[in-house]
Amino acid sequence: MTDSAFDYDLFVIGGGSGGVRAARIASLHGARVALAEEYRYGGTCVIRGCVPKKLLVYASHFPEVFEDARGFGWSVGDTSFDWASMIAHKDTEIDRLDGIYKTNLEKAGVTLFKARAVIEGPQAVRLLPEDKIITAKTILIATGATPFVDTDLPGHEHVITSNEAFHLDKLPESIVIAGAGYIAVEFAGIFNGLGVDTTVIYRRGNILRGFDEDLRCHLRDEMEKKGIKFVFDDVFTRITKTDDGKLCGHTSVGHDLVADQIMFAIGRNANTKGLGLENAGIDVRRNGSIPVAADSQTSCPSIYAVGDVTNRANLTPVAIREGHAFADSVFGNNPRTVDHSLIPTAVFSQPELGTIGMTEDQAKDACNNIDIYKTDFRAMKHAFPGRDERMLMKIIVDADNDKVLGVHLCGEGSGELIQAIGIAVGMGATKADFDNTIAVHPTAAEELVTMKVPAVRIRAPDHPDNMLDVGLTPRG
Repeated sequence: MTDSAFDYDLFVIGGGSGGVRAARIASLHGARVALAEEYRYGGTCVIRGCVPKKLLVYASHFPEVFEDARGFGWSVGDTSFDWASMIAHKDTEIDRLDGIYKTNLEKAGVTLFKARAVIEGPQAVRLLPEDKIITAKTILIATGATPFVDTDLPGHEHVITSNEAFHLDKLPESIVIAGAGYIAVEFAGIFNGLGVDTTVIYRRGNILRGFDEDLRCHLRDEMEKKGIKFVFDDVFTRITKTDDGKLCGHTSVGHDLVADQIMFAIGRNANTKGLGLENAGIDVRRNGSIPVAADSQTSCPSIYAVGDVTNRANLTPVAIREGHAFADSVFGNNPRTVDHSLIPTAVFSQPELGTIGMTEDQAKDACNNIDIYKTDFRAMKHAFPGRDERMLMKIIVDADNDKVLGVHLCGEGSGELIQAIGIAVGMGATKADFDNTIAVHPTAAEELVTMKVPAVRIRAPDHPDNMLDVGLTPRG
């Protein structure tokens, strides 16, 4: 396997989830592996993404927990929140995880370089700042992505992104968040839950583009109930500072949105700037991401790429799976690829989302006849103390073969639920399989197996059911 003509069999650029998994597995397969990381191990997820964000989500839930506790007979005294203490605890946890990643790499026999690696050629990298050339038979790019900020926007230097949100010296009293993807809605929930006056501005007409429409509308309604304000079909044209030190976001419609902080969550770009891709003739898309084949190979045969840098499915578990599949294929004599078609996904909004499979619009395009099962209810936990929060569950079924095409949830525990549901949907479960499963009572989840009658039936124009009065919705 090893080739003495090169310093290493594999050189990995980037110490995030995908790169770390690929390096460890390739080394365990017997390859000589090196990895370069210029900052910390764990990547976006561990350092400035999933992990610290979920910790802040937990922190932001407590005001409602304290409030609801009274409905269950608890006497709750005065409460207060210390932002600095929370951030310090978060940093301690990130330090711990960084150490675990580093230790696991070393235990696997991976050589680590605390340096920036730039591609020098198809089988060579240059380490900076020491300016050292290292050769490798195979190179893996796993450099992730970074928040996008329009540098042509006047005043862009005043805004923060998700990167800086984790390191604010103090909790702002007010914030405006530009964007309405999962990062924007998650941070909106965090700040609002911690008592910050929160506004979301977005250039389109609803949040979470690409998600099921019912889910989008339900979450927006629930967020508004919690006090989050939305400004749709509008964008910032410039950002200025006010005399009292606040920021003012001037918009195309003519609004002036004033807040202590303005945060941009309007997308992420692949982290390929200055990486030297041109030195190996690697094709790059306009947004900087690297197109790859199913096996993660780039246009340069000796160089592969995994994770967010490829802009396939920008999720940490996907990057891990891609890195593992790459290592098994190239170094483990076990060729395999990753199926990106059916990925269970959670959005840790408040309330949170869980989703897998087709949206209703996608199912309409893909299938002739579909049945949609849907329920909207107030869970026992919220009904008892009188909290006005409702849960949405939706199952989309191919009416011709009874196969479950998609499941979409909005409510507490949806992220946990969708992991288990993903197993069933991935195995090809039918609606009958759901119906034949005995309910766990009393739970919110039992609604998934007790919805017996479709809320909507959509049929092709020539379907015989269209001749019957059964409450069908005609296609198109």
